[in-house]
Amino acid sequence: MVSKIKGVLLVVSGPAGVGKGTVCDIAAKSGPDIHLSISATSRAPRKNEVEGVHYFFKTKSQFEKMIANDELLEYNEFVNGSYYGTPIKECMRHLAKGESVILEIDIEGGMQVKAKYPDTVMVFVVPPSYCELEKRLRGRGSETEQDIVSRLLHAKKELEYAKEYDYIIVNDVPETAAAKLLAIIQAEKLRASRVLK
Repeated sequence: MVSKIKGVLLVVSGPAGVGKGTVCDIAAKSGPDIHLSISATSRAPRKNEVEGVHYFFKTKSQFEKMIANDELLEYNEFVNGSYYGTPIKECMRHLAKGESVILEIDIEGGMQVKAKYPDTVMVFVVPPSYCELEKRLRGRGSETEQDIVSRLLHAKKELEYAKEYDYIIVNDVPETAAAKLLAIIQAEKLRASRVLK
């Protein structure tokens, strides 16, 4: 029997500077049934950041309570002591309504999500070339030479994890890459294992 089709939970990862945020933003604006996940963080809001739009802002103790209560799909603590993570409740609310949710997160977080929610669709965004990635990082103009070299070395390590993902999208033109992401969502919603339950 065909059941009501739930939404698709997607993890989108890739090296810094590859443009995955732009691709996810374009895809999410394509319709009301696709949502970008909003992360929770224990750091203080920056100027112009809005609660529930940019992040769900929590105190450190509130965040640690969420960890203890298993309320996060994934989380990480950064060297500055700030936590970042993906609240389960909001994601599941959208999925239950047949809406798809995109999590733009790093590889470590992606693996945590896949372990907790095996139906997760894993998408890895890559640059057209390593040279193009370097060009994009330099084009941002916001990092030192040391930061750029460090990010490029880290990108080489991250690209080794691409084979752990279900799909690879080359981000040559963001609009084209976003269209491919939308095509993956549509195909996954029609997968027999999702429809016949």
